[in-house]
Amino acid sequence: MTTPLQPDRRQPPRQSLVGARLRKHADYQRAYEAGRKRQSASMSWFLAPGIPDGPRVGLTAGKVLGKAHERNRIKRRMKEALRRHLDLLPPGCDLILHPRRAVLTMDFKKLEAEIVRILQQATAEATRSVQPAKVQVAPVKPT
Repeated sequence: MTTPLQPDRRQPPRQSLVGARLRKHADYQRAYEAGRKRQSASMSWFLAPGIPDGPRVGLTAGKVLGKAHERNRIKRRMKEALRRHLDLLPPGCDLILHPRRAVLTMDFKKLEAEIVRILQQATAEATRSVQPAKVQVAPVKPT
């Protein structure tokens, strides 16, 4: 509670990844089959057409990345960077991110910049693939 002497320091409402997460194994498998693997400096990613409800994102962290506490830290860092840029998720697509071990030690601002770049590339690619091809119509001959 604020008094007239204290300024209101409430934070704006936090965006959440809860509704935008891939959760089921079948959704991951469908995205792997329908999508194509792409590479960036510290992660690889898959983009696949998703459900019309909205964009979804999935994170993976296999045992090759380290012990459980290291994998959890990688996922926490990536979730926070994604949470800050939910508005950049490509509409109607599923995006899966596979981090490399470098994500654990890289500067957070660099990680965030890379995730923003991936989201921008994914959005550009999603809009390219959704646009219909131009169809040329032959003129009709008068009879």
